[in-house]
Amino acid sequence: MVAAGVAAYAAKRFFTADSFYLYGHYRGASVAEIAADKPKFTGSEYCRDCHAERFAEWSKGVHHATERGKAVQCEVCHGAAGGRDAGGLFQHVSTGVDHPASGKLAVPADSRKLCSLCHEKTAGRPAAQPQIVLATHAGTQQCTSCHNPHSPKMIRTAAAPAGRSTDATAGKVASCSGCHGANGISANPAWPNLAGQQSTYLSDALKAYKTGARDNAMMSATAKALGDGDISKIAGYYARLARPRSEAKRAASQANVAACVPCHGAAGISANPAWPNLAGQSKQYLVSALKAYKTGARKNELMAGVAGGLSDAEMDALAEHYASAN
Repeated sequence: MVAAGVAAYAAKRFFTADSFYLYGHYRGASVAEIAADKPKFTGSEYCRDCHAERFAEWSKGVHHATERGKAVQCEVCHGAAGGRDAGGLFQHVSTGVDHPASGKLAVPADSRKLCSLCHEKTAGRPAAQPQIVLATHAGTQQCTSCHNPHSPKMIRTAAAPAGRSTDATAGKVASCSGCHGANGISANPAWPNLAGQQSTYLSDALKAYKTGARDNAMMSATAKALGDGDISKIAGYYARLARPRSEAKRAASQANVAACVPCHGAAGISANPAWPNLAGQSKQYLVSALKAYKTGARKNELMAGVAGGLSDAEMDALAEHYASAN
């Protein structure tokens, strides 16, 4: 028994690493080995060279408020840039795949689910943290419809200039200018310009949002707060503003343009006040509108028939044609 005990003790000393129990019930030297391993998270600086524009937006935005000790790194939303071996099982190795060798990082498909992790209103969340009630904030719209994901303050512009509208409607116009610009020219190309638009068309659009005939959570909430008199005055205010001008040109198929001319005019100015002017709208907005008619997201039988026969390239050319029309 003594011999067996001596042999067991000798075996334990022989097979136990020198650094075992140095910090606890594990091999102490492994701490330094793990620290020297290729990190799973690489930090936002890693993204700078290939994504300079996005990095610049992030570094100047509220997600990089270093003065408040706040820095939401790229990998919080896009996932880790560094990988590990062994089929995803954790191993202390430095040979795991690395972006971009492993392909693109994930682009979140559901921003409502992602952004709400930090911004959904909860009882215990500090009041300094911007919070929203998901059910009433913007319906089912994605957060990225109104917010730049890399610098997520609302893309807003200055309020409407003094003296451009009547006192009775100044506040209403100011609420529109947050998205559509003080002069009716939107800062976000995904939203329509209102300057120089047909007043009847604008009135009809606001009434459609008010009744639910057109569906957009933010526009519906805005329109429901307006009386018919407010709608008429707001539409008239924007109709009187000068349309934006652009020098960009791109040849569009004459056949496609010809299909639009009877309703929207050769120069993008409609002869019927109930139909929208296309001249001076942003290309991105026009493309989005055509795609919405093609998929049925926006309802109009005539427009669905026109858009249904257009390819993405034809939509792109047609939108640029009217966006550059003066």
